[in-house]
This record gives sequence, structure tokens and C-alpha cells, in this order.
Amino acid sequence: MQKFQSIFKKEKPIIGMVHVQALPGTPKNRLDTSKIIDEALKEARLYKKAGIDSIMIENMHDVPYLKGKVGHEISSLMALIAYLIKQETNLPVGIQILAGANKEALAAAKASNIDFIRAEGFVFAHTADEGIIEAQAGELLRYRKMIDANSIAIFTDIKKKHSSHAITQDISLLDTAKAAQFFLSDGVIVTGNHTGTAASVEELKTLNDNLDFPVIVGSGITQDNVANYLQICDAMIIGSYFKEDGYWENKLSYERITNFMDFVSKIK
Repeated sequence: MQKFQSIFKKEKPIIGMVHVQALPGTPKNRLDTSKIIDEALKEARLYKKAGIDSIMIENMHDVPYLKGKVGHEISSLMALIAYLIKQETNLPVGIQILAGANKEALAAAKASNIDFIRAEGFVFAHTADEGIIEAQAGELLRYRKMIDANSIAIFTDIKKKHSSHAITQDISLLDTAKAAQFFLSDGVIVTGNHTGTAASVEELKTLNDNLDFPVIVGSGITQDNVANYLQICDAMIIGSYFKEDGYWENKLSYERITNFMDFVSKIK
């Protein structure tokens, strides 16, 4: 909890997503590097103006994702974008590099002097769109130590979205969270089954009642349901809802963000 509190100065921080446009070498790439950077910075400025508490960047447009690694053309540009957003906004900034490219994300975070990464495949294993994702905690934390990046928090997905968890169906969400905590995660991220779908309130209540450890909601938060989550989590990552029509591929909606932030400030 100490690392979480050192990064986020506000209680129950709202983390807004910047879905970086498709990067070089990926099937959907249409923009040159300068335009990709400009689009990401434009969204970061809009988030800052709207009063967001934190920003996280992710290469979600890079479908289909590679499994467990990406090339330097991805990680270096993500690092540059993260650095520029940090300089531009002076907010807590995080990064995720899909799919499961956690060492690359950590290297990018170190190079850009940002604050946290989102890691999938930290403990146990699951079947994702890309195939079997295996646990990386041991290797990832040793790498963090090696590059002197211990100040960078690693927030870890458990029973993550877009995945089958049949091979761990006898392990509860709570036991998975406890395993992540035992393996030195800095906080767990809980999602619904898919992007934009809500996490289970009952399961989050169970985690809240049994853990003294940061629990972050990672999908499905809207202005209509946010009150259900505020008292049972420590932070919320929001992407889809802040976009026009609530769809992740659309442009950010300043009105949706400001209305949401104003509403949350009144009910915290």
C-alpha cells in the first residue's frame, strides 16, 4: 500500500486510458510516428484539462497482439510517448504493453521516468486470445531489481478479461489475489469478462473485506455504476466510458470526462 500511496496523492484516483494509435509494424498502422505522438499528447492534455487524476497508455490498437514480447519499434515509441505525457501533465503515468510484454513495459517505464505498469500473467496461467500466458512474477521482479526500477509499481491483472481460466477454476479470485500479494505485486486489477464490462461487485467486496492491499477496478466503470465501486476499491481505470458513445476506439469525450469527474467528486 505504501508504494500505491506514494504514487497517487488523491484518494480513490481515476486513471484515464490513452489507447495509443496503431504502432509501426502492426497490421493497423496508418499514421507516421509524429502523428501517433501528437494524438496521444492531445488526449493527455484533454484528460489533464478535464481534471483526471492519472493517465495510463496502452497499445490496444496493435491487434493481433504478440504474446509476451514486442519489438523495439513498439517499446521505444511507447517509452517516448510516456515520457512526453509525464512532462506535459505532471500526473502519475502508467503503461501497459500488450500482450503480456511486461519486461518491455517495465523498461519503457524506467526509461521514461513514469510511475507504474499494468502487468498480465503475473501469477498462475491462463488462456488468452494469444495463447497460453504463463506467470512472470519471478523473472519480472528480478528484472525490476536489476535495472534499479523498484520505485515503479507493478499492478497486476488477476483472472483477467478476454481469457479462459479453466485451468485455475478451483482457485478463487481471493486466493489469486493473495498469491499475487505473496509474490510481491503492488496491487491487483480486477475486470469484467471483456473490455467495457463491469467487474463483479460481490467479488470486489470479498477482496475489500479480506485484503490490506490495493485493489483496482480495471473495466466497466460508468457514471451510472461508479457509486457501487467507490467504497470497495482503491482506484479505477477507465477507458471505454470516456470515449464518444462509450466505445474504446472512438475519440475522447471531454464532456463525458468532466461530468464523470464532477459526479465522483461529489460522492467520494
